[in-house]
Amino acid sequence: MDFGVVLQNDPPASRVVELAVKAENYGFSHVWTFDSHLLWQEPYVVYSQILAATRKVKVGPFVTNPATRDWTVTASLYATLNDAFGNRTVCGIGRGDSAVRTLKGRPSSLAELREAIHVIRELANSRPVEHNGATLRFPWSTGSELEMWVAAYGPKALQLTGEVADGYILQLADVDIAKWMIGAVREAAEKAGRDPDAIRFCVAAPFYVGDDLAHMREQTRWFGGMVGNHVAEVVRRYGGDGAMPQALTDYVAGRTGYDYNSHGRAGNDHVDFVPDEIVDRFCVLGTPDEHIAKIEQLREIGVDQFAGYLQHDGKEETLRAYGEKIIPAMRERVTATS
Repeated sequence: MDFGVVLQNDPPASRVVELAVKAENYGFSHVWTFDSHLLWQEPYVVYSQILAATRKVKVGPFVTNPATRDWTVTASLYATLNDAFGNRTVCGIGRGDSAVRTLKGRPSSLAELREAIHVIRELANSRPVEHNGATLRFPWSTGSELEMWVAAYGPKALQLTGEVADGYILQLADVDIAKWMIGAVREAAEKAGRDPDAIRFCVAAPFYVGDDLAHMREQTRWFGGMVGNHVAEVVRRYGGDGAMPQALTDYVAGRTGYDYNSHGRAGNDHVDFVPDEIVDRFCVLGTPDEHIAKIEQLREIGVDQFAGYLQHDGKEETLRAYGEKIIPAMRERVTATS
């Protein structure tokens, strides 16, 4: 099982690079960051520095969108990083949330998302693509490799994911909901004639190792607000009529609004509607043994990567506990002699 860490591009950028280096040294395989250019610093600039300072980790956005960058520019960014650092990028993409809503824009349609995935994937894999009435290709790119991982909650977005994605990103760690979502993606892949087992599954959630549960809950309650912001739109669209798990839709009934100025931050001041039960279900909190137990449950339902959001006041200790205890416990046991 792979482990990723999700960072915010808060200044100084050198601090983000420092945390990425620590993550690699502790055994994490992926370093993801938010991509919301008004709220945080530009991720692709930071990626170049992370890649230069590390040896193996893959980097990518959690997540980008089709609206705020020209698709060919996005593809060129990946192909350039791959040329410089040896195919160590991955693209997480969705319809768009904070990056477009802070500009008073709207998320991309699923049709736009589908086409963007195709254009970015082909160009960033050193292949030609038809776009805007022309055949395009990077003449300077050879051997570049990029996987497209799609973040989704709603039924139609899950269907699209199963039909076209290399990987699926689910931003919550509730085992029952994750099982339902993964099943929906696999079913869509099978109906599209794809091998469901070829799709990689990533569950992402705040992770905090410690023994003060009340404190950890307050440091991660923002996540329930962020998820609720996504889910509220889906509930409006599908009416909460059983098209999604009831546990995911019920808690947003008390939601009154969302302030992007505190998006994704501990101390978020508009998440009173998020109960402790949702924090515990959506996040991974507690002792190392409690983390291992929950991640093992996720692995059993088909999760290939757990990516932990590191937006709290226990960053170094959580990374250390994962590197010294949790990641080793999840590895296959190998003996020197037998």
